Amino acid sequence: MKRVVVTGMAGITSLGSDWASIEANFVVGRSGIRRMDEWDRFAELNTRLAGPIDDFVVPAHWTRKQLRSMGRVSRLAVGAAEQALQDAGLLDNPIIRDGRMGVACGSSTGSTDEIMAFGNMLLNSVADGLNANSYVRMMPHTTAANISIFFGLTGRLIPTSSACTSGSQGIGYAYEAIKFGRLPLMLAGGAEELCPTEAMVFDALYATSLKNDAPHTSPRPYDSGRDGLVIGEGSGMLVLEELEHALARGAHIHAEIVGFGSNADGQHTTRPEVGTMRRAMELALEDAGIGADAIGYVNGTATEQGDIAETLATSELFGKHMPISSQKSFFGHTLGACGALESWFSIEMMNRDRYAPTLNLDKVDPRCGELDYLRDEFRVMHNDYVMNNNFAFGGVNTSLIFRRWA
Repeated sequence: MKRVVVTGMAGITSLGSDWASIEANFVVGRSGIRRMDEWDRFAELNTRLAGPIDDFVVPAHWTRKQLRSMGRVSRLAVGAAEQALQDAGLLDNPIIRDGRMGVACGSSTGSTDEIMAFGNMLLNSVADGLNANSYVRMMPHTTAANISIFFGLTGRLIPTSSACTSGSQGIGYAYEAIKFGRLPLMLAGGAEELCPTEAMVFDALYATSLKNDAPHTSPRPYDSGRDGLVIGEGSGMLVLEELEHALARGAHIHAEIVGFGSNADGQHTTRPEVGTMRRAMELALEDAGIGADAIGYVNGTATEQGDIAETLATSELFGKHMPISSQKSFFGHTLGACGALESWFSIEMMNRDRYAPTLNLDKVDPRCGELDYLRDEFRVMHNDYVMNNNFAFGGVNTSLIFRRWA
């Protein structure tokens, strides 16, 4: 078995595209959530809250030829991938194009402008807005394919379009590809572009926050006063590398991935199951070869429908003294991106011994599991292992364990 390390990390969020900016917003309790006045035209959509990226600009050096196959979700993914490769010192290195590097990446859906154009064809029998690249921008694996093409990667391409676990499965499957010796380098992560249709998905389930006139007070993970989730957008990418390969080229190592667990509830598409959530965490611990007492912090997924089940499973496995928080309180639920972004944040917090609290957590819901909920301010802790959990519609559960690199 090969050991797998993280040698590059990057993301694009509503609160910045570097850790210093993001952490500064965490410190002052500033969220990326705002009222979406442009959604007022959707009379049957109840929520008006989201966490958009308002300042994303396509880099000047990207060409028209490169851009024509990329909708917004792919542009966000490629942008984060470029920054991660730069961080790893591999952006201009020919070794990423000789078959040694692959990509594992996903999103909940492709770009919805193209979906709308195809829908218009079916409804009105016209092909306005459709061209040779429309499907490429819409297809479920558009992020992974565009990353591969943009950087000339000829290794494995693993699409992980599994809703809210797209990013964490991307990292987990990339980790396994390297661990089992298939190739030494992978770009791994996920992305999501903001679309009112995604808000409507949760609106139809009565699961969105309606605090439309007080956007910075929602979402409220684990809080007894929460009224639903908020959708966000973003992208996150990690460069994973086989340890000896990284050491041979003198790469800076951010952390080691030591465990990945993934399973399915097998019961219901939207109702989470405590038992299988816990089992996914146990699978990650077994993969890492460590006990539950080695984990010092859990990054929780914290969705309105799932945080009760999630915290009960976490408390059952780790006990009431396990520290837990969720960055979804700052960004909203970034769907396909959250697993990758929260892995990045977990590593950054572990390396700095400073852990962000959950925003807007005033009173823990008594139905949640008994845990050490981080709130109000950063917590100083020294941990050698941290866990990041993500759970998705369809009953998909994932758990990743990162180890401090000494």
